[in-house]
Amino acid sequence: MTALGPNILHFARLLRAAGLPVGPGQALAATQAVGLAGIGDKLAVRQALFATLVTRREQIALFDQAFDLFWRDPRLSNRAIAMLMPLVKPETEPSTAAGTRRLAEALASGRPAMEREHTDLEIDMTLTTSPEEILRHKDFEQMSADEIARARTLVARLPLDIDAKPTRRLRPAAHGPRIDMRRTLRASLREGGDLIDLKRAARRERPPPVVALCDISGSMSRYARVFLHFLHALTEHRRRKGQRIESFVFGTRLTNATRALRHRDVDEALDTIGRDAGDWGGGTRIGAALKDFNYRWARRVLGQGAIVLLITDGLDRDDAGELELEAARLHRSARELIWLNPLLRYAAFQPKASGIRALLPHTDRFLPLYNIATLADLAKELAGAPRKPHLAQQRFA
Repeated sequence: MTALGPNILHFARLLRAAGLPVGPGQALAATQAVGLAGIGDKLAVRQALFATLVTRREQIALFDQAFDLFWRDPRLSNRAIAMLMPLVKPETEPSTAAGTRRLAEALASGRPAMEREHTDLEIDMTLTTSPEEILRHKDFEQMSADEIARARTLVARLPLDIDAKPTRRLRPAAHGPRIDMRRTLRASLREGGDLIDLKRAARRERPPPVVALCDISGSMSRYARVFLHFLHALTEHRRRKGQRIESFVFGTRLTNATRALRHRDVDEALDTIGRDAGDWGGGTRIGAALKDFNYRWARRVLGQGAIVLLITDGLDRDDAGELELEAARLHRSARELIWLNPLLRYAAFQPKASGIRALLPHTDRFLPLYNIATLADLAKELAGAPRKPHLAQQRFA
């Protein structure tokens, strides 16, 4: 029994390194649960660990693989590691394969150097053949835990300035297109009214506010997490410049994430969002979320010509009629509605789902978002830099 606690802690660290959000409180609860269940029955041990360490449905497959491998041999043989390490994967690699890779890396990282000499060679070959440019074009769903960490660094280095737009307010301009009557009359009074010197003005320009609506349902979980890293960097950048950004997340309900993303630490920000939302990785009700936003938040945050970023795959389980109505209302309230859809990573994508067909007519720009390169393209779009339109923009324009 003396080795039970360290083994469970080692198992919890393995799951955390493989991408599961396992905290020290969960590890302690797992140790206590296994102690109560006893170690004589393998099924009882698994159920105790499952109940304390798994919090979301999409974590089950990775937990099952980790349990079968770790509790057979915590050190894991070189052959098992080599079998788990993937070879060349296509861009359509399912999420379970990506989880298996993260699990293999986590298992290998905890072994002594001499024991994993052959395995490290294979792992190093896998990672060193992926330079920064390949990582930029790799789908977030296919990334390992280490690649996700490196992707966060690339996201933080993206240009975050937004193109300034003309506002209703005027500024003095020597050769402006409009006559500033108020300044002209004041100057005339100072001169005694005999000489009228026309003062001119031009529209003041400033970056518009940004409002982000991010889908955190099960099909969007990995993409939403990386996009929220981008929103965190954008929030900090605009805060330093005194510019406004509002962020919301939604699955089955809408949650305001603006205050959470103001945390200096991005991991703390995402943990706060996960606690506040409560429906991360669950179902999707896009129409209901947009209705909630339109009725509760739109008049507060969509002033001054705000740009709306909507990130979702458009796969809604509710009535498409409500979604189309609320999307049209949102489009009328915003300066521009930009839809970011991970499904555009597929060359043969067609808007066949009813939710996608309901949203598409009410968007100004329809852009892909599934890797670092598409995030960089989004940054260029917001900065107003001209670039070649994506295939989907040409197809659905």
